[in-house]
Amino acid sequence: MIKILLVDDHAVVRMGLSMLLNAHPDMRVVGEASEGNEGIQKALEHKPNVVIMDLSMPHGKDGLSATSELKKLMPEVNILILTMHDDEEYLFRAIQAGASGCILKSAPHDELLAAIETVAKGDAYLHPSATKRLMEEYMGAVRQGSTDTFNLLSDREKEVLTLIAKGFSNKEIAEQLVISVKTVETHKGNVMEKLQLKTRPELVQYAIKKGLLGYGL
Repeated sequence: MIKILLVDDHAVVRMGLSMLLNAHPDMRVVGEASEGNEGIQKALEHKPNVVIMDLSMPHGKDGLSATSELKKLMPEVNILILTMHDDEEYLFRAIQAGASGCILKSAPHDELLAAIETVAKGDAYLHPSATKRLMEEYMGAVRQGSTDTFNLLSDREKEVLTLIAKGFSNKEIAEQLVISVKTVETHKGNVMEKLQLKTRPELVQYAIKKGLLGYGL
């Protein structure tokens, strides 16, 4: 029996996943949480084999930070990141944080079940074609290296950079910082210009190297 913990800020999503997984003869949902800190507590309490962790949770601890902390507390737990983002940087960050795999929220039910079974056995799971993209991003990140221009950023720009790296959208960042989406876009543009970076994956890799997410290479 695969014991599963669901960590997602949407109750409807948790309910749907719970119904799907509990209908499987070899799976059982042993707990639910709406944000990262609660997820860590529930994992320590229920000791699941697999944690399905939402990537972006605006309230409380986000999915990647929770993954990194939980892996330190429970190295044996297998974490499957659930995300709506089909981008290279999210794959890279999920693996760096200690996740065993990453699956899209839009994935078919049978793919989700297969992913759970895969990570429960201690194997890694990435959705189709992701492995090649992950390696390409990793090599690009290695070539990117660190810069000495971090101190050129304002405090607000550093906040925006950190939230971008954590997977939040411009709208979510605007809501958290109580500024307009246009202002977020302006800060993002300034950050990229000051750091001489051209893509979002490069911003994410830079943030990881600087330790802005609580873990690094």
